Amino acid sequence: MSDTLIRSATPVRRPRVAWRFVVVAAIVVVAAVGVLTWDVPGAPGSRGFWIAVSLRAVSLGTIALVACCQASATVLFHTGTANRILTPSIMGFDALYVVMQTALVFFFGSAALSATDGLLKVAIQSVLMVGFATLLYGWLFAGPRGNLHVMLLVGVVLGVGFGSLSTVMQRLLTPSDFDILSARLFGNLSNSDAGYLPWGALVATAVLVVVWRMRHRLDVLALGREASINLGVSYRREVTVILVLVAVLVSVSTTLVGPMTFFGFLVATLAYQLAGSAQHRIVLPFAVLLGMAILLVGYFVLRHVFYAAGMLSVIIEFVGGVFFLVFLLRKGAL
Repeated sequence: MSDTLIRSATPVRRPRVAWRFVVVAAIVVVAAVGVLTWDVPGAPGSRGFWIAVSLRAVSLGTIALVACCQASATVLFHTGTANRILTPSIMGFDALYVVMQTALVFFFGSAALSATDGLLKVAIQSVLMVGFATLLYGWLFAGPRGNLHVMLLVGVVLGVGFGSLSTVMQRLLTPSDFDILSARLFGNLSNSDAGYLPWGALVATAVLVVVWRMRHRLDVLALGREASINLGVSYRREVTVILVLVAVLVSVSTTLVGPMTFFGFLVATLAYQLAGSAQHRIVLPFAVLLGMAILLVGYFVLRHVFYAAGMLSVIIEFVGGVFFLVFLLRKGAL
């Protein structure tokens, strides 16, 4: 019944949407092949050729995982909050990651960053971020006086507080420690380690399977709180589950490559426009494909044309930030 209501409220122009989907998928495939094989040293099929391809495959896997996590998390966050202006970073996830990295350097020195690198550190960071989000949601939203807007406001305040704490500690660091820390705090696809990818992919896949199974309930939640309750959906429980899943996806992405504040917003907003539907079975795959296409094309161009692959996240965040401001000014309100 709910799916029928959604389809009637948001008709899909299937031929046009299918054509756009195929075009974006083709861009992803071509860009992925280019990233893997373009200008590879050594003759095709030689040992050196496959070694170079295997190294590039780590970057390709990181791009795919980050695109899946960021795009899905932002679409889910928009559905849970019923607001397409907000991003998951508003809850302080990025600020929490920054304060954890800064505290590690502040108390133990910059050598602690490389000395503690490993799966255990990634797992601890992810658990802390997800635990922080779960406690925040359970305390502010699941209680009898739970209010989504209060929870978002507290998330903003905590994010500002974490940012201020990080700034204080960073000002007390030596110049060399600060330089090393700054390099870690910029979202960088080259920060990822091949050993992290299988575990990150396993967690992200499990979350995305859960999301796909609840896609029809997500369509109902997108109708609003009153409509969801009238259609028999447990609104608070579903929104709390959504926010926890968002926390898991964002923590996977952030611990792999660092903060990416506006990338998810950019991808999700473009997906809404191009998909021509509010149905999550269409929007979610479209957003993931768009995320992969943007990252792969940007990575290829910056690596092989401008020889500045490390600038990809900086450029995307700049474009995403400008896009966010333009979208906000055109809409005129949160």
